[in-house]
Amino acid sequence: MNLAIKDIRFSLARFALTALGIGFLLMGAIGAIGLYRGIVADALLVIDRIGADLWVVQGERVGPFAEGSSISATMDRRVEGVPGVAEVRRFVQFSQQFAYAGKPRRATITGLDYPKDRGGWFALTAGRHLDAAHFEAVADVSIGLPLGAKVRLAKDDYTIVGLTRGLVDSAGDGLMFVSINDAMAIASRRPSEQVLLAREANGTAASQPADTGQSSVSQDSKIAAVLVSLQPGADVAQVKAAVMHWGDANVISRAEQRDLLLNQRLWRLRIQILAFASVLLLVTAIVISLILYTMTMEKLHQIALMKLLGAANARIVSMILQQAALIGLFGFVLALLLSNTVFPWFPRRIVMLPRDLALLFAILCGICVVASWFGISRALKVRAQEVLS
Repeated sequence: MNLAIKDIRFSLARFALTALGIGFLLMGAIGAIGLYRGIVADALLVIDRIGADLWVVQGERVGPFAEGSSISATMDRRVEGVPGVAEVRRFVQFSQQFAYAGKPRRATITGLDYPKDRGGWFALTAGRHLDAAHFEAVADVSIGLPLGAKVRLAKDDYTIVGLTRGLVDSAGDGLMFVSINDAMAIASRRPSEQVLLAREANGTAASQPADTGQSSVSQDSKIAAVLVSLQPGADVAQVKAAVMHWGDANVISRAEQRDLLLNQRLWRLRIQILAFASVLLLVTAIVISLILYTMTMEKLHQIALMKLLGAANARIVSMILQQAALIGLFGFVLALLLSNTVFPWFPRRIVMLPRDLALLFAILCGICVVASWFGISRALKVRAQEVLS
């Protein structure tokens, strides 16, 4: 006869409610860790998929993701002549607010250096990649634009020719891909008042018609980076040294871009989420400890009777440990079921990695062992004579 199972069956409702509560707590911990993993995956999405070995950015800066970067639009021609460089592409990315069907929308405009880059490095769920240098766009479904929709960006209409899924930035805004020339035109769009103020500052006659399609900032400053693909066997250090010798550019490798995002831009978020998950696990330990202690206190008379009949302490300890293990196991299973049911409906991506779940389960096992100590210590203090009291 398994004493742990028999005791749980005697108070099945309490065991079920305890397991459900533990399941919700563990679900919160899984969600917190999964949210961080999702944010990291979104932040690294472009870096990992776009296929650049090096990023040439503004001098003395580490952009375009960790901080702003602005370089000449002709920088790619200079980089193209560096020995060891196989291909270069221009890159720009910025957030844009616009309206569609009477509702405000928000997207992160990403410029593709068409025709070198048509967007073949990301998969489509519908439609096609860019096939023209102007006025075509590929959008993530999270933006809410259907295939074939026409949206007004700056002063031009763009047709959605393709749809993607799961391509968002670190803030959760869906990516919209256009040609880089179109992206520069969208970024340089200004209202008439801004044009007039810029002309007055430059001493230009305000009576001249305002061309709101022209930027007050030089068009050359609208490129964020140049993506570099190296030739097989090229010396990375030599390529970086040659570019940085110019003085107006900085070179960042793919690994350095990842490190900047993870250990500088996202490190506070990591600490906050780990703290939140730790609090949930601490509450889990407290709940399991209280339940096991209460269950032990309720059967002190039975424990004394077992000792009077000759039951060893090891048998009593085993019963309490089994109860803790069953509570933890059922709670973890419920947490997995709830997570897989609820998290797909969240607005942000929740990534549940097997190694994170395995680590969380190992921590839960440790919590169950530690939490059972309170009940075990009380049970071991019971004397057989107490059955007569």
